[in-house]
Amino acid sequence: MKPYAFFIIAALFTACTSSSQETSVHTIFDLKTEHSEVSGLVFHPTHQKLYMLQDKGNAAELYIYSPEGMLENTLQITNQKNTDWEDLSQDVQGNLYIGDFGNNNNDRKDLRILRIDAASLNQPTADASQITTFFYEDQKEFPPRKNQLMYDSEAFIATDSAFYLFTKNRSKGFDGSFFVYKVPNKEGHFKAEKIAVLKGCSKYKGCAITGAAFNHNTKQLALISHNYIYLLPFLNDNSFRQEQLIIKDLGHISQKESITFKTDTELWIADEKDKTSGGKVYSFNLE
Repeated sequence: MKPYAFFIIAALFTACTSSSQETSVHTIFDLKTEHSEVSGLVFHPTHQKLYMLQDKGNAAELYIYSPEGMLENTLQITNQKNTDWEDLSQDVQGNLYIGDFGNNNNDRKDLRILRIDAASLNQPTADASQITTFFYEDQKEFPPRKNQLMYDSEAFIATDSAFYLFTKNRSKGFDGSFFVYKVPNKEGHFKAEKIAVLKGCSKYKGCAITGAAFNHNTKQLALISHNYIYLLPFLNDNSFRQEQLIIKDLGHISQKESITFKTDTELWIADEKDKTSGGKVYSFNLE
């Protein structure tokens, strides 16, 4: 039996209760009007820049902002298209990884992760230097039944050896559960191994996972939803345990799609713009 995490109701209740005292996020800057659908965000510690991407329907580009909110460069990815880019991650060497695995209908068979080498990040164009394709080991139907729509992902992190993906539960009767999958970080086509099942809060619109970030220094994992942050210490595959999951209420409602560690104690978050709000970068202090 694989080491699936068990749902520990008492721990979840404690986490949800303790989160009620959290304060709101704070606006850092407004994104450019043309960047209204940011779905992935990384603060690059070497370059001291924010790298962003947009999802389906947008160009195959990364947008580079200063921490003060100035758009400084656009990096075109020349050998790939944006099928549905949903998240951006980085490894300790500073390479970036694009998660082209948006799968709203749970019917895609061309899921992929693209590496952009650190040496290319200050150039006007770059090729993906590594292409990792994968399939979910337990998906048998494309699409599955409406109460089993568990194979969309908008969130992942990268380590030197593996990628960890966190699914966006689109199932009828949403209960807050999500899957954790592991894929090797190398060129080729691989089975995504399900290593854990966890459970967050239970309202789809506010609780479904839309982005992830990993602090390689503190070994802390952060997941974002529209209204909440989920925190976990992450050392290895056995770290995904329900009793370690902490849920923090942001006290702020918007279509948040991406998250990154600006410092060891400060998270930066971006949301998509609608008719009346959003399209901003925010901070949230973990202390």
